[in-house]
Amino acid sequence: MKTPRLLQLSAVALVTLAPHTMATNGYFTHGVGSHNKALAGAGLAAPSQAIDAANNPASALLVEDQSNAGISIFSPQRSYTASTSLAQGNMGAFSITTQGTLDSDSEYFPIPHYARKWTLDDTSALAFSFYGRGGMNTDWQGGSATFDPDGGMGPAPVMTMDGTFGMGDAGVNLNQAFVELAYAKRLTDTVVVGVSPVVVLQAFEAKGLEAFTGYTKTFASNLPMGAPAGSLTGNGHDTSYGVGLKVGVNWQLSDGLTFAFAHQTEVKMSEFDDYSDLFAEAGGFDIPASTRIGLSVQASPNLSIHVDGESIGYSNIPSVGNSGANVYQCPTAGQGFNAIDNCLGGNNGAGFGWDDMSVIKVGLTWSSERLPGTTFRAGISLGDQPIQPSEVLFNILAPGVMEQHLTFGIARELGNGKEWGATFMYAPEESVKGSSLFDPTQTIELSMKQFELEFYYTW
Repeated sequence: MKTPRLLQLSAVALVTLAPHTMATNGYFTHGVGSHNKALAGAGLAAPSQAIDAANNPASALLVEDQSNAGISIFSPQRSYTASTSLAQGNMGAFSITTQGTLDSDSEYFPIPHYARKWTLDDTSALAFSFYGRGGMNTDWQGGSATFDPDGGMGPAPVMTMDGTFGMGDAGVNLNQAFVELAYAKRLTDTVVVGVSPVVVLQAFEAKGLEAFTGYTKTFASNLPMGAPAGSLTGNGHDTSYGVGLKVGVNWQLSDGLTFAFAHQTEVKMSEFDDYSDLFAEAGGFDIPASTRIGLSVQASPNLSIHVDGESIGYSNIPSVGNSGANVYQCPTAGQGFNAIDNCLGGNNGAGFGWDDMSVIKVGLTWSSERLPGTTFRAGISLGDQPIQPSEVLFNILAPGVMEQHLTFGIARELGNGKEWGATFMYAPEESVKGSSLFDPTQTIELSMKQFELEFYYTW
């Protein structure tokens, strides 16, 4: 389905402002809003700014009428290393060569967000929010690949060609922009509920993947001669759009104890038509459902403690959750299978093999009587990264291996409802290592670490 021209232009405008990559749990952000990031994404039950409605729509009623705007500089540092191959491209192997560790370029990104809250009456409110998300971004310049064009079944010699996959510079870029309008309603003195439509615009680009043409559904459907896979790679940015729903509850259990729940449905996105030979379901790339819970305790007048959990359903999205090994059942893989829908672009096409991800987040908010008007925040989040060792080859394109985020923030009230703040995030290096899908004689190790510095202003 082609995107209407007006939505295409809107998507381009939004993703130009949105991040190219983010501090990630998989490719979800570790938090939305500067103060939420300072708590490593905790604090769902303790909203304090308009942007909190993007975490839980019920929060729209629980904060002051205000605007928030923020900008961060985010730095993901990604690399991969391939061991020496025993096959060296022979007998159908596709061998990756790095001559050491190869680092991805494009390491610094500006990331904005904005939110505005309006009180409707004593029991209801609206909040608008805009924020971006990404995480599947790589720019591999260098490296090489060694392979036999006819799989060892013909006269063609083994070839070594420049680029991660032998076709020059390689990588992908996924940008996502989220626009929400939350409505919150007080049901009782202690219970507030909220609902928000979630409009998503996303853009995607891939390059350097021509080596996989023979494993696409388009090619395999036109045997014995095959057909060019014109929607596999190198088509610039394509856009897609979709609408989902977010619901939430904030429940004041006692004077010092609050519980919160929020759920965002899976967002069905229009297809990336220009990459229908790459992603499963002819270019499908839906947004997985996610669920969050939070508990906040006012331990003292100056200290509050936040414990949150989040679950993200990556495995339910075929283009993300399907195993890369599905491609072996494509007719052109030479394994005797005839499962055309297991080829790239098919309904069961190869993906990144991501598992679901669960994250625990703990944060502290502290204010000092010696520094009136100043608030300090700190947090840590812990989760198991979603990439299995057997899936490392395709995940060179999207090495979402982060498991920890360590955060700190400071905020300063300026009077008349105005406030400024700064947040710092460090995600220690994580890696995953496993055998290459197309050359089991070599291993590939993916590594990443992240930094982020963010500033915001509230008025």
